Amino acid sequence: MWTYNKTLQYPINIKCTDPRLAKVIISQYGGPDGELAASLRYLSQRFGMPDQTSKAILNDIGTEELAHLEMVGTIVHQLTDGASIEEIEKAGLAPYYTDHGVDVYPASAAGVPFTAAYIACKGDPIANLQEDLAADVAPLIVQHK
Repeated sequence: MWTYNKTLQYPINIKCTDPRLAKVIISQYGGPDGELAASLRYLSQRFGMPDQTSKAILNDIGTEELAHLEMVGTIVHQLTDGASIEEIEKAGLAPYYTDHGVDVYPASAAGVPFTAAYIACKGDPIANLQEDLAADVAPLIVQHK
């Protein structure tokens, strides 16, 4: 299938604890437009593609998104590593850490756990690609306006 290199695609080396920033970034891990949703979206939609080339492209993109998931999880972990309970509470992460401790759990910044309802697999390649575009590119366009 693929080869896993046991190094991050891009090295993450955060030196300062910042649980408030971690609370925002966690959405990129397990929120509706996060890396987990993206990887599952592509890896699930690939089965409905009309030819082997498009299946292979979605498979490649889906596995690439898993590498992004690993990087984002590392960022969240490093931002919270060694944080005091006071810092965790002040950042609004007390309920998260009560349930998950130091593990990185897929959830949105609002604390909503990841759900497969975040992804659309419609059985129509055009509809699927539109959904992919909306999830991966549209948030970037909105941020730059």
